[in-house]
Amino acid sequence: MSDAPRAGAAAGHPARPAAPPGPQAPPPGCPVHGTGGVPRLYGPHVTADPAGVYDRLRAEHGAVAPVLLEGDVPAWLVLGYREILHVARNPHRFRRDGRTWREWREGRVRQDSPVAPVLAWGPDCTHQDGAAHQRLRRALNESLERFDRRGMRRHVIYVAHKLADGFCRSGQAELLGQFAQQLPMLVLTNLFGLPEEEGPGLVMASRQLLMGTEKALDADAAIRRVLGRLVARKHERPGHDLTSWLIAHPHDLSDEEVTHHLRLVLVAANESTTNLIGSTLRMVLTHDSFHGTLRGGRMTLLSALEQVLWDEPPIAVCPGGFAAYDMELAGRTILKGDAVLLGLAAGNTDPGVRPAPGALMHTNRSHLSFTSGPHECPGQDLGKAIAHTGIEVLLSRLPDLQLAVRPDELRWNASTWSRQLMALPVRFTPREPVAPAGPPAPRGPAAAAPPRERPAARDRATAPAPPATPGRGRHATRLTWRERLRAVRQRVRRRPG
Repeated sequence: MSDAPRAGAAAGHPARPAAPPGPQAPPPGCPVHGTGGVPRLYGPHVTADPAGVYDRLRAEHGAVAPVLLEGDVPAWLVLGYREILHVARNPHRFRRDGRTWREWREGRVRQDSPVAPVLAWGPDCTHQDGAAHQRLRRALNESLERFDRRGMRRHVIYVAHKLADGFCRSGQAELLGQFAQQLPMLVLTNLFGLPEEEGPGLVMASRQLLMGTEKALDADAAIRRVLGRLVARKHERPGHDLTSWLIAHPHDLSDEEVTHHLRLVLVAANESTTNLIGSTLRMVLTHDSFHGTLRGGRMTLLSALEQVLWDEPPIAVCPGGFAAYDMELAGRTILKGDAVLLGLAAGNTDPGVRPAPGALMHTNRSHLSFTSGPHECPGQDLGKAIAHTGIEVLLSRLPDLQLAVRPDELRWNASTWSRQLMALPVRFTPREPVAPAGPPAPRGPAAAAPPRERPAARDRATAPAPPATPGRGRHATRLTWRERLRAVRQRVRRRPG
């Protein structure tokens, strides 16, 4: 992706203070443009029409565009599908260590900036490179893999029924606040080993963190306090949960590293899963073709989720790293330390890979919603499982769900990173609660038991063979079939006449 620069390509980000504004720069205070006429990636225009913003950036700048983040912090937004994959899969060119960020290093981003919690350095795998990243990422992956998937599904079903019971008698509900925002966090608090009552506060804090408001830093501090207390408790009383497994992992994570990885999973998984649930329910309720294919059996719910991941990625923009050296990317001069963002929503609509806007893509899973490369979202299967199971329960409980307002009356919030529905009001035929049984008893995964050592190579030849199981295996099955056939022949011979 080191193409020759286009004619007139900017040498470095045009919003950097050293670059004077162009002659056609808009007046100060313009809601769309900032320093030097560079477009802002936040504000009412992004909330109203993010896809239109990405299309205009692509038309004006190509696959890579200069943008401003909250606080008018300059960055590069990668809009092209192939260019996004190039950045995501080349960590030697695009570092994740926020201490290499030019704006941060030169003091142009304050510590209280709303973008600092997302881009600045932290002791978790998303903000590390090389061996440090591999060590932390392996600890997180192996800990996440220890969950009992069936047990988790049972817990999601229990929570989804419990939430539905809270509003099923009324015949109306606000599904975002009463379901989509609650389900992921209640499941995650269980997986973390947190008390359920911590969930509502964490829902609000994680949303404020990614909305990039002035409350972002306070929200981040609140999340870390809750998780820090959890880590301290799990040292004394470990259990079958992600916190305990991270603490006990052989890679010997510090308490700060454990806390930051819990924060990473909590914020990313909750936000993306909440948005995925909300967007899928909205599509089911507002798009006739989508509703018909899903209810008519021609599209499974899993396929519907994949289509939503193409059309409305739960996270629209995510960090891509900081340039390791001066380079060219799609005709743009990227200077060492420049922040590079991945426009996942824009990449999914790249005309080079999408046959037409709005085209059905549910049989194709090559969307960018979970990025790619060594920093690909580690909890994507967890989030999709929560969304799929929860929506399945809700649609089975309330099969006649209808939107209670016109689709054009729905309202949104948006930041640089994501766009969220503010509410999803619905109506349905009132029903009685199902009174679900208590929550499933916690079950430790098979991986929680001490691993059995395999015989050493020199001992395997003399290692005892496992006991044979009658009626199992290819030859045993064939023998059983022959015995049955022989018995049938013998019965036929014994028949009179």
